[in-house]
Amino acid sequence: MFLFSNAHIAIASIKDISSIKDLLNSAYRGENSKQGWTTEAHLIAGDVRTNDDDVRQVMQQEGSDFLKYTNEQHELIGCVNLQKHGQKIYLGMFSVSPNVQGGGIGKKLLAASEEYASQAACTAIYMTVISVRAELIDWYKRYGYVDTGNRKPFVEDGLTGKHLQTLEFMVLEKPLVDQ
Repeated sequence: MFLFSNAHIAIASIKDISSIKDLLNSAYRGENSKQGWTTEAHLIAGDVRTNDDDVRQVMQQEGSDFLKYTNEQHELIGCVNLQKHGQKIYLGMFSVSPNVQGGGIGKKLLAASEEYASQAACTAIYMTVISVRAELIDWYKRYGYVDTGNRKPFVEDGLTGKHLQTLEFMVLEKPLVDQ
């Protein structure tokens, strides 16, 4: 059982799948995503980042949990997927509702991700970010993530939208010093 210092953050369950899917789609794709600074609408066409089946599959993987951030009305307004791979945590599907971005929710989810990783006895958190997302990469660097130098291809998968240019992922990692 994972414990978090922020009462708005908890482990998501199967009943949260549709809300997580809606949040991810609104934060990354389509017109609504352009309200926030994390949009990928200028890089990837379409309104779909994920669907219920994809979220369910990720949620049900061994060692995978979604953290959810809910507001006072119990609405899901932030999430992140954490997957344990050996002594490291992979951080993905990180999103905050576009209409509340810039309010500190992302920072709180990153802090909770570190609490989760520490409680899971992990030594680092790593992620992949589209390499042309300079503003987002700079944001992660301010919180201790560094470019590992590793790159991975970003292959169109028929679900997440048509790429408007050639894209690749940059691997960022943050060592957890208290391990």
